[in-house]
Amino acid sequence: MATVTGAPVDDPVDDLVVRLADVSVRRGSTTLLSSVDWQVELDERWVVLGGNGAGKTTLLRIAAAELHPSAGTVHLLGERLGRVDVFELRPRIGFCSAAIAGRVPSGETVRDLVVSAGYAVLGRWRETYDGQDTERADELLAAFGMTAFAERLYGTLSEGERKRTMIARALMTDPELLLLDEPAAGLDLGGREDLVARLTELALDPDAPATVLVTHHVEEIPPGFTHLMLLRDGAVVAAGLLDDVLTSDNLSATFGQELVLERSDDRFFARRR
Repeated sequence: MATVTGAPVDDPVDDLVVRLADVSVRRGSTTLLSSVDWQVELDERWVVLGGNGAGKTTLLRIAAAELHPSAGTVHLLGERLGRVDVFELRPRIGFCSAAIAGRVPSGETVRDLVVSAGYAVLGRWRETYDGQDTERADELLAAFGMTAFAERLYGTLSEGERKRTMIARALMTDPELLLLDEPAAGLDLGGREDLVARLTELALDPDAPATVLVTHHVEEIPPGFTHLMLLRDGAVVAAGLLDDVLTSDNLSATFGQELVLERSDDRFFARRR
């Protein structure tokens, strides 16, 4: 079990965005997460890295208040899961995932998809929004290069355009915690590099929320991210400051084969030895 940077597990949790203590998730005889300790502070940007089935999405769903652990305790934004109304907690968390994107009506316009996050609905219907809501949605679309697509139907967008739209939506409510589940999945090289650059800007913004990004690939780690957790078979291989944790040895242990890590400026690349 890894010891993660931050306050000891029995310290007050008010200054922590996420705090997991000895958390496990089991489904029948299968263990999805095993005895995970994890703490995220307000100014931290975390990457969670591991192979398929490592437990990354399960971890993110717990951090999104979408899933309760089978054992252990979870505090999110100072509230303990099981003792808080998750429907009041979830609007404080921006969550971008393929599961959410898959539920978006194809006929929804890009602007409506972003602005409707204020009501936590997919598919604008009878709810009303004021000019301030629309202005914020347009600012976020501009930040992710989507201004020209504001009136386009979501179903007509490329994969990269859809990913940028969904991140803008996740930021609409000015969340205290932003969770990104494999945001670069399915993108071509140009789309990936555009997204990494935009996430770098977000990571370096001191007013941005604490952020957790899940990925399979070290090449998708944006500069500006500060911490890293490596997961394998539901257990933490290592966790802490990114520069300390991201090593060839730790990557090899995470993916079960001899890997060599290379670094160029603030980007990372891995290959088999």
